[in-house]
Amino acid sequence: MGIRRKVFVTRRVPQTGVQLLEEAGCDVTFWDSDEAIPREELIVRISGVHGLFCMLTDIIDGEVLDAAGGSLQVVATMSVGYEHIDLDACRERDIRVCNTPNVSTDSVAELTVALLLLTARRLLEGVQAVKDGQWGKWKPMWLCGMEMAQKTVGILGLGRIGYGVARRLKPFGVKRILYHDVCRVGYAADIGASFVEFDKLLSESDLICICCNLTPQTKHKFNKSAFKQMKKNAILVNSGRGGVIQHNDLLEALVAGDIAAAGLDVTEPEPLPADHPLVHHPNCIVLPHMGSNTWDSRINMSETTAKNILSIFHNENAMGFVQ
Repeated sequence: MGIRRKVFVTRRVPQTGVQLLEEAGCDVTFWDSDEAIPREELIVRISGVHGLFCMLTDIIDGEVLDAAGGSLQVVATMSVGYEHIDLDACRERDIRVCNTPNVSTDSVAELTVALLLLTARRLLEGVQAVKDGQWGKWKPMWLCGMEMAQKTVGILGLGRIGYGVARRLKPFGVKRILYHDVCRVGYAADIGASFVEFDKLLSESDLICICCNLTPQTKHKFNKSAFKQMKKNAILVNSGRGGVIQHNDLLEALVAGDIAAAGLDVTEPEPLPADHPLVHHPNCIVLPHMGSNTWDSRINMSETTAKNILSIFHNENAMGFVQ
């Protein structure tokens, strides 16, 4: 690489990525904590670096980029999403931006199905009932949920994760898989999924999985109007982005019985305050954004981020090149 390039890592990450950078001759420093680096620390520590290895929680804007100085060549985020990075500011400074697509697809799809089952079958209520000593003689009407067989599943966003969710749900014997996206996709035929308009997705689905990104078009797409169109026994699961749901409207819908239940792995904001009504609503399960929380996924994300940085340093094509 000629000069010994400096890379700053904004969090503790699996060491495989750090080792790749060090073996390639990079001078690697990092914020030695599991918690997000304070902005003022980031601005100080980024000075003079050639590569920034950052997280979804780090706001990378013009102020941060200016603090780095003219040496910064690449901002590589250890995430699929890159909405925390000011792409225009990077473009103006000729800084490349990379993400980690694909590496967490399986883990997020698995968790989405797990959260759907957790919510539909009321499993957390069952666990709590045992702990609270409420488990008595068998009762035919107690803790009854919904099974997947012969149900209609709706998916908002049939990308890699949405497709992975649909593929995993097929063996449960679902009756139909409907999807809505910005356009029809050819691979939907592989799983027998049918494209429908959003209104039809709402009105005909028993179970809905949100697997899309947050865009101006999807922002608060699930709102009071949408919930009124859903079946009263419908279950909604979100593993995409928290902002796709208007949370106050979701709470209203749950309280009013407009829908049966919800499972959220992503919220707006994150973290959702512990005293938020949705956290304590009996028909809502909230997880702490665990979609990619597998060692397999995190190791791959760390390695991919490091490889992206090295690719930019070597003027090669990065695996997750954004711009």
